[in-house]
Amino acid sequence: MATGHNHQLIVTIIDKGRSEPIIKASRAAGAEGGTVIYGRGIGIHERKMLLGIPIEPEKELVLTVIPRNLTEKVLTAIIEAGDLNKPGSGIAFVLDLDRVAGIAHLLQKPPQKPEKD
Repeated sequence: MATGHNHQLIVTIIDKGRSEPIIKASRAAGAEGGTVIYGRGIGIHERKMLLGIPIEPEKELVLTVIPRNLTEKVLTAIIEAGDLNKPGSGIAFVLDLDRVAGIAHLLQKPPQKPEKD
């Protein structure tokens, strides 16, 4: 198990069916994959009612664990692929990870330097 803040988690929450471009973009930017979790929730741009009953749209949460040095590049790719600067299109945020286990192949690699654009 690795300790310290060498890895981060990017959490991306988008409408159901929109995770594939997010994962493709993050992989192209240096991430090795992602995990998709299904959920429900309402943002301020999604308050919908059907016969007086609130509807909770289905969501996909994409979890991407990455080395800290790739965070900006991968996050930028996710924002562009998901058009996240557009209101109501989703949200992405980054969390520091104190401990990481189960990704031995990442922990054994020497840290990569971000590629220059």
